[in-house]
Amino acid sequence: MTLYARHPRFTVALLILIFISLVMFASDSASFKSVAFSKSRDAVLAEALALEEVYYGEMVQQRQQLVKKWGPTPEKVDPFPSHGEFYTLWDFFLPSFRCPHRVERVGIMGDGGKWVCGLERIAPKPQCKIYSFGVNGESSFEADLMKAAPGCQVYGYDFSVASFGPEIEEDKELKSRSHFFSYALGDKDKHNAADHPKMYTLRTLMERNGHDFIDILKVDIEGNEFDSLSTFIDSFHGEPLPFGQLQLEVHVYPGSVWNEFPKFLGWWEKLEAAGLRPFFSEPNLVYMNLIRGRPDLIEYSFINIRGDHELVSNRPSSSRSG
Repeated sequence: MTLYARHPRFTVALLILIFISLVMFASDSASFKSVAFSKSRDAVLAEALALEEVYYGEMVQQRQQLVKKWGPTPEKVDPFPSHGEFYTLWDFFLPSFRCPHRVERVGIMGDGGKWVCGLERIAPKPQCKIYSFGVNGESSFEADLMKAAPGCQVYGYDFSVASFGPEIEEDKELKSRSHFFSYALGDKDKHNAADHPKMYTLRTLMERNGHDFIDILKVDIEGNEFDSLSTFIDSFHGEPLPFGQLQLEVHVYPGSVWNEFPKFLGWWEKLEAAGLRPFFSEPNLVYMNLIRGRPDLIEYSFINIRGDHELVSNRPSSSRSG
């Protein structure tokens, strides 16, 4: 006589217990594998970032050697020499940090497009923020970011124009996720009734908007980037900056204090100390073609290696504090 025939209820209960145990084991095994895989991915990303930091440190040492060669001190380095020396200012500041994710150019081909790191990691976020300083009537960069990342809102600032460019203004869906203000970005707050244009620091604007993190920060403000970013960095007193990456056009015009090599070097080292690493650069060849002078303008893209965000961590956004 079978066990079922003798003890049908006991047999059914035993089978149910075995089934539940198998399901629980499978679930625990899957969870363990998921955790292990997540830890493995985190380890790989951390190792990649650490390795790039080593390579970047080697480039900084080469910079110091180049200063000795053409200086031999920073005060003696001519940023744009014209007596047969084979270098320019930009040769001291190479984009030698490799973004550990996909790098792609977003926006129009030519002046206006920017190089972005890890857009595929930002695009799925249900909420993300893009800040754009310097609109100038052309918004292909911001529009293409918003198309790729439907959860993104863009905040644009430019006192010289009245709106975003047609790429956003003529697209109802994109326009509904955009916010434009005719303000200037600066190193101090000056926005009383008599102030024109009204000026805000980046930190003040983030507080006004109720934001504690910016996914993509674009700054193209014709030379005002130096003081504006310095003030923003200083306001955090060594804490990680609240953005994931920075697309920045740097303007070193003749006669500017930033045309002095020691001054520029000190500013650049401030960016580095704050955790910003350049992963791409592109000279503004349109400007050079029009002016036919020295290469005063260059686009840089930086990844922020500090903090806790999609570019440096594989943890889900919901588990982050920022």
